[in-house]
Amino acid sequence: MSNKTVIRNGRFLVPGSEQPVLSGYMAIENDRITYIGEEQPDLEGADTVDGSRLLFMPGLVNTHGHAAMSLLRGYGDDMVLQAWLEQKMWPMEGKFTGDDVYWGTALSVLEMLKGGTTTFLDMYDHMDRVAEVTERSGIRAVLMRGVIGLCPEDVQNHKLAEAIQFARDWHGKADGRITTMMSPHAPYTCPPDFFMKFVQAAHDLDLPMHTHMSETRHEVQQNVDDYGLRPALHLEKLGMFTRPSIIAHGVHLTDEEIEVLARYNVGVSHNPGSNLKLASGVARVPDLLKAGVKVSLGTDGAASNNNLDMFEEMRLAALIHKGVSGDPTAVPAPEALLLATAYGAESVFLKDVGRLSAGMKADFIALDIDQPHFLPHTDLLSHAVYSASAKDVAHVWVNGKQVVKNGQCLTLDEEEVLRKAQETFDALLKR
Repeated sequence: MSNKTVIRNGRFLVPGSEQPVLSGYMAIENDRITYIGEEQPDLEGADTVDGSRLLFMPGLVNTHGHAAMSLLRGYGDDMVLQAWLEQKMWPMEGKFTGDDVYWGTALSVLEMLKGGTTTFLDMYDHMDRVAEVTERSGIRAVLMRGVIGLCPEDVQNHKLAEAIQFARDWHGKADGRITTMMSPHAPYTCPPDFFMKFVQAAHDLDLPMHTHMSETRHEVQQNVDDYGLRPALHLEKLGMFTRPSIIAHGVHLTDEEIEVLARYNVGVSHNPGSNLKLASGVARVPDLLKAGVKVSLGTDGAASNNNLDMFEEMRLAALIHKGVSGDPTAVPAPEALLLATAYGAESVFLKDVGRLSAGMKADFIALDIDQPHFLPHTDLLSHAVYSASAKDVAHVWVNGKQVVKNGQCLTLDEEEVLRKAQETFDALLKR
C-alpha cells in the first residue's frame, strides 16, 4: 500500500471558504492532506480513488459523550433527568466492569466510525479500556476519567489519582490519536474543594478541562442554593477557566454567563438530541455564536439520545434554533457543518483536524450521493446538513488510514462487537 493517495473527480466540502463545494482532487501522504484543488496533482506512486459518485467532507467531531453507555440504550426512556440518573443509569453503571466498558465502547466506536465520526470526546470510568478500543479501532479520541465527587475524601483522592494517572499514561498515544483532559463530572456532583484539585492537576499536567454545566434548571437552582452563584460564575470562582475549557450542554445561561464564557474562550458542546429527549431545554446557540463562544456538537451517551448519528445532531442544530427564534437564518447550513467539524476540533484543542486543506490531518469521510435523497445536486453542502444521515457514509479515513470501506469497518470485527455487546447487557441484568 502506497503512503500516497489521490482522490480524483471528487467533490469536497470546504465550509467557510469562497468555494464551499470544490470539484477536483485531494492528495494525502502519510497522515496529512498535502493538496486539495482543481488541478491534477502528481499521481506517480499514488493509489487513486475515483470520487465521481462521492461527496468528501471533514470527519465529524463529537465533543461530548459516554461511549460505554451504549449498553444502556433504551434501558430508561421518557423520564425526568434526575430520576433517570438515580433510578436507572447510576445503579446499572455501578455494576460496570472494565470488560463491560470495553464492549460498550467498542459498540459506540463501531457506530461512530460507520456513521462518519472520526473524533470523539469521552468522559467515563475504566478509561484504560476506552483507550484500548480507540487504539485498536483507528479512531481519534479526547479521553478523560470523569469523576463524581459525592463520596468520602479517601475515595475522592483515589479517583483523582486515577484521573491523573490515566492522563499521564495515554496523552499523545496511539500515533497521537489520543489526547487527554481533566474532568470533574459537574459542579453539582463535585464539592468546590474537590473541583479545585482538578483545576490544580490540569495546571500541573498542562491539560484542558471538561465538565457538565447548566444542563437543567434544577441543577442551576441547586448551584445557586448551595453556593450563591450560577454555575458559570461558580466555575469561574473555582478557577476552572484559568485552564483551556469546554463545558457540555450550557442549556440554561444568562447574558452574564455567556459573557463570562466568551471572555475566557470556553467552548460549549451543544447536545440538541439529548437535551430534547430529556426535556432539559434548548441552549441559546445563536446568542453564544454572536458572543464569540466556540460552539460544537455532541451526541451525549446513547442512553439519552439514543443513537450516535452526528448528522442528526447537525440537522437538529440547524432546525431547532430556527423554530425557537423564528429566524430561518439562525444557524444556516454552512455554520451547522462547522459546528460538527472545524469548531468541534477547535473546541477540543485539536489544531490540525476538522477541515479539508493542505497541512491538516487526513481525517475525512465520503458520502454516497448517488441516492434519491441527494438529487438533484443543487447544493451539496445543504444536502449534507438537511438530507444526509449516518447511513450515507461509504468510506472513512482517520490519520491517513482508511478505517471504513464500502460501509464496513476494517479495524473492528463487527460481528464480534455486536454479539459481545448483547451478551454483556444480558449479563449486567443478572448481576
